[in-house]
Amino acid sequence: MFKDNLIQLRKYHRFSQEDLAEKVGVTRQAIAKWEAGETVPDLEKCRLLAEIFEVSLDDLANYESESNWGVGVPPKGKHLFGVVTVGDKGQIVIPAKARKLFSINAGDQVVVLGDESQGIALLKSDNFLQMADMIRQSAENARE
Repeated sequence: MFKDNLIQLRKYHRFSQEDLAEKVGVTRQAIAKWEAGETVPDLEKCRLLAEIFEVSLDDLANYESESNWGVGVPPKGKHLFGVVTVGDKGQIVIPAKARKLFSINAGDQVVVLGDESQGIALLKSDNFLQMADMIRQSAENARE
């Protein structure tokens, strides 16, 4: 996993092994050994690699593109939860992994937002209402 993710991320960012080696402070041969799976970097180098590629350390080490439709390691904080089917009345089932990550439980309400150029977003209604309240209070304070 790590070696495959390292290769994919390096190529995605259009770094040569030498470019990446310079950024991490190692030799090109060290990068080649990591990519071949002969050795692995220490934790500090892994953290630095994750920072350079703007991915989580966990995804750098453990992400499996085969189980995610062949999509490479996502940027930090970005998720692809899967494809869902829209029912006859427009209902969808939110994947379990997404429900767990965002603490969405049966009976919770979500706000549906849309942007014709970006798509649809779902927000827990309580988070949305808190944010709306903060914006309203900020606007009131600015008027005073």
